[in-house]
Amino acid sequence: MTRIIAGEFRGRRLSVPADTTRPTSDRVREAVFSMLGARTDLEGAQVADLYAGTGALGIEAVSRGAESSVLIEADHRAAKVIADNVGICRAQRRVRVVERSVESFLASTAGPFDLVFIDPPYDVASDDVAAVLTMLLPALAQEAWVVVERGSRTEAVELPAGLEVVVDKKYGDSVVHLLQRVDSPS
Repeated sequence: MTRIIAGEFRGRRLSVPADTTRPTSDRVREAVFSMLGARTDLEGAQVADLYAGTGALGIEAVSRGAESSVLIEADHRAAKVIADNVGICRAQRRVRVVERSVESFLASTAGPFDLVFIDPPYDVASDDVAAVLTMLLPALAQEAWVVVERGSRTEAVELPAGLEVVVDKKYGDSVVHLLQRVDSPS
């Protein structure tokens, strides 16, 4: 069972698409938001949840005070479940679901985003994640935060200039990288 942990939507249970996603566990999500809470205030933040899956990360951010969240999911079944989860939380005015590939979305968005979650399927190549991070840079606000979740057995992601690792934490089969934008992309 996936549920919203804290804030306005606390305790709401979210549906999980059968066989199409690997949702971030409640334990890892709580750890991510604890890391963020120690470093930034989510109040008024503009959030993007790339590879949204269930939408739990983006919805949780809004529950904890973010102004808005856009949830990007290419899989049609998962996007439908995300839309249902947004409805369960009655968050339609602050959370938008976009059914497209992450690359297509990033090619057409200006941002700026204060916080971005990147939690692709573990079989997505590290080079592909690095390319997404490079595409994301122009859409990041100054000093924005980026949370990348990968499998603990996946190859390290080469970070583009402009992003710096602040924290790396391992949780079972997952590794969470908390990154911060440190300068303007050229």
